[in-house]
Amino acid sequence: MSGNKVSKQKPCHHCNSRLASAPPGTSTIHYEKSWLYRHCSSVQQRDRQAQKSGQLFSGLLAMNVVFLGSAFISSMIFNHVAITLADVWILLSILKVLCLCWIIYYLLGTSRQPHAVVYRDSHAGPVWIRGSLLLFGSFSVLLNVFQIGYSIIQINCKSKVEIVFPSIEILFVATQAFFVWHHSKDCIQVQHNLTRCGLMLTIATDLLLWLLAVTNDSIHMEIESQLREVEQRLAGKAPCSHLPAGNETNSCACPNTTTCKVFQKGYILLYPFNTEYCLICCSVLYVMWKNVGRRISHHHIHHVKPKFKLQGVVFGPLLGAAAVIIGICVFMMYQIQATGSAPNHQVFVLYYSYYIVLLPLMCVGAVIGTIIHALEKRELDTLKNPTRSLDVILLMGAALGQIAMSYFSIVAIVATNPRDMLNSLILSYSVLLIFQYITQNIFIIDGLQRQPFEAAEAKDEEQHHEAHDQRRVSVLELGQEFRRVSLSYIHTYSHLSWKRKVLKEISFFLVLCNIILWIMPTFGAHPVFENGLERSFYGYSTWFAIVNFGLPLSVFYRMHSVGGLLEVYVSA
Repeated sequence: MSGNKVSKQKPCHHCNSRLASAPPGTSTIHYEKSWLYRHCSSVQQRDRQAQKSGQLFSGLLAMNVVFLGSAFISSMIFNHVAITLADVWILLSILKVLCLCWIIYYLLGTSRQPHAVVYRDSHAGPVWIRGSLLLFGSFSVLLNVFQIGYSIIQINCKSKVEIVFPSIEILFVATQAFFVWHHSKDCIQVQHNLTRCGLMLTIATDLLLWLLAVTNDSIHMEIESQLREVEQRLAGKAPCSHLPAGNETNSCACPNTTTCKVFQKGYILLYPFNTEYCLICCSVLYVMWKNVGRRISHHHIHHVKPKFKLQGVVFGPLLGAAAVIIGICVFMMYQIQATGSAPNHQVFVLYYSYYIVLLPLMCVGAVIGTIIHALEKRELDTLKNPTRSLDVILLMGAALGQIAMSYFSIVAIVATNPRDMLNSLILSYSVLLIFQYITQNIFIIDGLQRQPFEAAEAKDEEQHHEAHDQRRVSVLELGQEFRRVSLSYIHTYSHLSWKRKVLKEISFFLVLCNIILWIMPTFGAHPVFENGLERSFYGYSTWFAIVNFGLPLSVFYRMHSVGGLLEVYVSA
């Protein structure tokens, strides 16, 4: 199966009328062909069937790669003697080299062919997605630099694979970030199946890297064992060998030097960003895979695209800013006390109390916004949009991480001592998180599927502002200009309908709340692992895997929901 250009091919008789009415630029369309559907009389029908078979074939390729890598990683976990971490790294390095070869070929060959990128999806790869991709990609590169430095310091007991693997990872992350930044909107029209297979291979590699990051706790176990050894020495006991199998921590202890500690702490701090980077890449590459061979009609292009304006909201920014400021204060207090040698019990109470106050407000706001969506008369946007469909899937899928962690916490608390004060707070926190995720998902998804408002007065107001902004503002006119802007802000706010006002206020409030709830776990506030309750109930390795599975999804959900809420705000 391969994508070929059929611009000079004679069309079938019943398609002559359709092609005759086509616009002049359609002579350069590269229709897809497949030997499985060579008997189809219509060129368009062969194109559709070939597209489906190409997607099926590339999807099967990705599925087999994921299953193979998952089998390696699972074997490493359950039988670390036969399959070691080095074997998994070798397999992933081979996959990354293959992905690098295809990405370079796409950049230098496929994308430069004539009529390769005729259409571009304006909805794909928004700025906030690509910006976060660069941010997390930079942190992932820095993470691998710390890992290389940490392995070089312990070169006497570390294998050379532990230096080669992060080196290839740096090259892979940098090349992939460049590729996604420049080509995330492409609707490629040549070499369809090769591009689909390359994209699916890259998606499968990113998924396996995420799975390895979730399950690989080697360095964390080394740090945990070193802490136990220090505690035993302070207690006057000889170090005992009760460490998990496969961790040679006695021979690979980090030297008591500043450089080693910096590499170690830097690796632990940046560890969540790598998992976040893999998830974002998978989502963007999936949209690119859906857009291969896609031809966007003029009906899919919105001539008037809503722009982000802060006008029309008052209470949402005020309440959201208060939540952010209080959250930063709670986060700083938590980081100072919880990261010490003996975490204070009160800091956990303060942390969970903040969530217990904030989450009900977010739930109420999302419920009110959903009710307003049901009352308003905006029509649903039924145009085909792969980006919006993926947004819905990601919101639902990413929410499962935190919901799963919450249910694990609920079971652990109910089975131990639910009447304890801290346990009661954790129980309330877990239940409220489940409700907050569900209500916010309903509000965002309902808002994304509706068409934006088209208000004539907004256009007139914008023209009025542009006419005023063209003139120069002198130093003496600054006071009058500030007064004019303030009156314009009040005028815009007063002319909005009450439904639009409430939707904008709620959306902006939820945006700021999700930002602070993204900042706190991303930069080190992990009470679900540090309070010790679930860890003692499920065991270190089991709870580590659960947290590493749910926490990156939770962080990704908060960041992704910010983008969805901003779209809801703009459309209102």
